[in-house]
Amino acid sequence: MNDSCISHVPHGYEGILRDSKSVHFGMPSDMQTGALLRVLAASKPQGTILELGTGTGLGAAWLLEGMDDSSTLVSIETNQEFQDIARRHLGHDIRLKLIADDALRFIETHEGNAFDLIYADAIPGKYIGFEHSLRLLRRGGILVLDDILPQPNWPENHQINLDSLLQTIDGLPPEAFTSVKLCWYTGHILITKK
Repeated sequence: MNDSCISHVPHGYEGILRDSKSVHFGMPSDMQTGALLRVLAASKPQGTILELGTGTGLGAAWLLEGMDDSSTLVSIETNQEFQDIARRHLGHDIRLKLIADDALRFIETHEGNAFDLIYADAIPGKYIGFEHSLRLLRRGGILVLDDILPQPNWPENHQINLDSLLQTIDGLPPEAFTSVKLCWYTGHILITKK
């Protein structure tokens, strides 16, 4: 079995990748994470999905590829230049709502158990405001955290943030949440609300 053999890439992926390089975007989602997101999105028919950190739209492209026609994706990004790339390549998809805003502000102020799947691909929702990501999950919802293994673009002393996050996850009440850690590609943690 070769897990780096991805059968096909989503619509718009190659264009997003090309434009990401042109603006020197250095944090693209890898194809394996994308394939995982596609499968998870497909497991949530009529799902409401949240992406924290649109970047240039690579993750969003994979999520959209897995979603059915009745699902929706809300994707938040603070960097307008990056999100404009996603808008150019994916903005025609009526299932997608791109919001230029601070992800932490969004999750702090959003009401209810609103999402079936949350992909936290930014510091907010993962290292800051993690409790809001958990709050926003519906029962049976999945929170996906990536870039858990050391990355070359990590800021100095970031390991402290990771250690704190892992301690928090390990301390989640087992009657309310279940999780799995995957030492695979950039490192992933999946958390499901029971």
